[in-house]
Amino acid sequence: MENGAAPTAQPVIVAIDGPSGTGKSSTSKAVAAQLGLSYLDTGAQYRAITWWMVTNGIDLTDPTAIAAVAGKPEIVSGTDPLAPTITVDGYDVAGPIRTQEVTSKVSAVSAVPEVRTRITELQRSIAAGAEEGIVVEGRDIGTTVLPDADLKIFLTASPEARAARRSGELKGSDVAATRAALIQRDAADSSRKTSPLAKAGDAVEVDTTELTLAQVIECVVTLVEEKRAGK
Repeated sequence: MENGAAPTAQPVIVAIDGPSGTGKSSTSKAVAAQLGLSYLDTGAQYRAITWWMVTNGIDLTDPTAIAAVAGKPEIVSGTDPLAPTITVDGYDVAGPIRTQEVTSKVSAVSAVPEVRTRITELQRSIAAGAEEGIVVEGRDIGTTVLPDADLKIFLTASPEARAARRSGELKGSDVAATRAALIQRDAADSSRKTSPLAKAGDAVEVDTTELTLAQVIECVVTLVEEKRAGK
């Protein structure tokens, strides 16, 4: 398998965490593509299970009801950074999981311990199967999902910068409303009992407020290359 591989190109597991709007997904995909690594958007998996519960009429105000069905949907994530895919029970949900309805409910669903256990196991199995290495992005990767990751990066940015980026992604949405929604979700995800959004003690923090996406990508690629070469 390793015949002909460059000596520095050892498999490397990279955890990239941080709140919404820090450039996490764009950075993670670009870094993985540039370095020939697999890519996993863990947030999409939580959105997928939330979408399934909304579609199936589960009472999302009842953690017991959520827990009871957490094991039912089959979630499959494609890990090609140039064309990541996600299906639920064989159905392509890449579009549906980005709706406002799912976005507004994902924190409640992902706070349920049985959901986190189910998705965390899925994430660990995907990372373990990535022969060339993988970039895994989310909110609790360095702290909970992959605490032994080779490199942990925590992206931050000011609420204003994050809201501006996210409202740009959401095409014409109100920046002030987006900022309020981001702060509300951060509070929910940072205060939940199970695997809160938090920076790992050994993570490298990168503040993206004043950086272009290209600069963030370059910074992270350099960190990964240094880690890979120093193994």
